Amino acid sequence: MPTFLPTRLTLPSLDRRLWALAWPMMLTNLTVPLLGLVDTAVLGHLDSPIYLGAVAIGANLFTLLYWTFGFMRMGTTGLTAQAYGRRDGFGQTALLVRSLLLAGAIGLALIAIHRPLIELGLTLMNPSPEVATLAREYAAIRIWSAPAVLCQYTLVGWMIGTQFPRGPMLMLIAANGLNILLDLLFVTGLGWNSRGVALATVIAEYTAAGLGGWLVLARLPGHRASLRALFGTLADYTGLLRVNRYLLVRTVTLLLVLAFFTAQGARQGDVVLAANAVLLTFLMVISNGLDGFANAAEAMVGEALGQRDRRYFHQTCTAALRWSVWGALLFTAGFVLAGPALIALLTSLESVQHEAWRYLPWLWLLPLASVGGFVLDGIFIGATRTREMQNSMLLSALLVFLPLWWLTTGWGNHGQWFALICLMLARAASMAWRMVKDLQTDRWFT
Repeated sequence: MPTFLPTRLTLPSLDRRLWALAWPMMLTNLTVPLLGLVDTAVLGHLDSPIYLGAVAIGANLFTLLYWTFGFMRMGTTGLTAQAYGRRDGFGQTALLVRSLLLAGAIGLALIAIHRPLIELGLTLMNPSPEVATLAREYAAIRIWSAPAVLCQYTLVGWMIGTQFPRGPMLMLIAANGLNILLDLLFVTGLGWNSRGVALATVIAEYTAAGLGGWLVLARLPGHRASLRALFGTLADYTGLLRVNRYLLVRTVTLLLVLAFFTAQGARQGDVVLAANAVLLTFLMVISNGLDGFANAAEAMVGEALGQRDRRYFHQTCTAALRWSVWGALLFTAGFVLAGPALIALLTSLESVQHEAWRYLPWLWLLPLASVGGFVLDGIFIGATRTREMQNSMLLSALLVFLPLWWLTTGWGNHGQWFALICLMLARAASMAWRMVKDLQTDRWFT
């Protein structure tokens, strides 16, 4: 059984505990965009932008497809963290078993129906015929990783909820390291282009799932329970889906915004599509880096609510926000000072470089615009306040992003970036308003 630490902590000791949970998750999260950086760099130095555009389209399709079921990670974290706070060993294990079975079933279903889903995605994004052909080829390979990806979500969520951040770190660093090596072998060595990137990803996803399962087995709390009790009944699985339905809507809305952003770039030509792909890779760096503090907040907020410890809850929220803002400032400074050099590392195509440089100032604004939404996501996930997350995202997408995009269509790609920045600000503002209002009525605990 894991050791439970006292929650009556001084601020310095709470900061240390937050950092102890956050830094492994930061390192883990940053391996994800690092992989994206390598994919972009490997393809960006080929003789045509269509390979980079194909992987941008294909990867966006799978981000949309897989993160539609991102509640397998987020919902598992919040529920597990609260069970961890209550010292409920059976609850932790049962959540893991049921979530893994649900993840595997959804993954197999996605493989079975993937063809119409991919064709629908390509129709909506409307890339050029050359890019569409390569993206379709990429997707036909990448879909086979679906069960492994969704099981990974559950395993990572469970490990975060039980405050074992080194597990995801070992799991994803090993898998993404393998993916990078296979990228270099398949693309640079064997010349498989976008097909090689897809195959490398599939192999790495199954490696990550296997390693994660092995790590979790050693962490399962000891207790006596029958397999029937752990597997539960049909009502237990429909209950999991009901709890996470708001996360499903919230995640789909966010991913549709990003898919829409990519599709609008594709309509402006392959060079704009490739330039946006380069800059959105840096958005992944920002979000995954700052999510380390959000992940720590998920675990600690869930534990605080499981123990009904108001002081611990307030201290955790304050510390997570403070350190997240410092992280956002650091990212902004890095992009201001080294933005052109970083773009040049990812692509040697001069047309793509110059196009990306035009929109670089928007990248400078992204860290501070998005940091509030990231850390508040962590707080609300730990509290399983998923309905509020859904409503905030719907409000921001439908009443802020889309109207601003339409009003600024004359700005071209600049209008898209402006609307995306405003979406991030609106998310943070609406969630902060909800949190402050509910703190005044003690709704978080009642």
